[in-house]
Amino acid sequence: MGATVELEGQQLNLFNGGPLFPFTEAISLYVNCETQDEIDYYWNALTKDGKESRCGWLKDKFGLSWQIVPSVLGPLLWDKNKSKADAAMQAMLKMVKLDIKALQEAHDNA
Repeated sequence: MGATVELEGQQLNLFNGGPLFPFTEAISLYVNCETQDEIDYYWNALTKDGKESRCGWLKDKFGLSWQIVPSVLGPLLWDKNKSKADAAMQAMLKMVKLDIKALQEAHDNA
């Protein structure tokens, strides 16, 4: 009831913990996306029979948490201009699936 997989050279050991050890948000998989089309693709595929959450988080049909995040998010949130960074953060906090254009607009218009 286990498996070993390799992702980008990193070996991961997976075990079926049964009902005593369900998935929680304590672990999630992160998908870094360059475009809105990528975000939409992964979001739609993983929320099918799953559950949307906030700020780019979701749970798939197995209950595993995922973060579907645009690569531009970090630079927007860590901008040295605090007003611009705060505006991007406030925009993100209102989103379910992240929207690159809306995040950039919030940042740029601050």
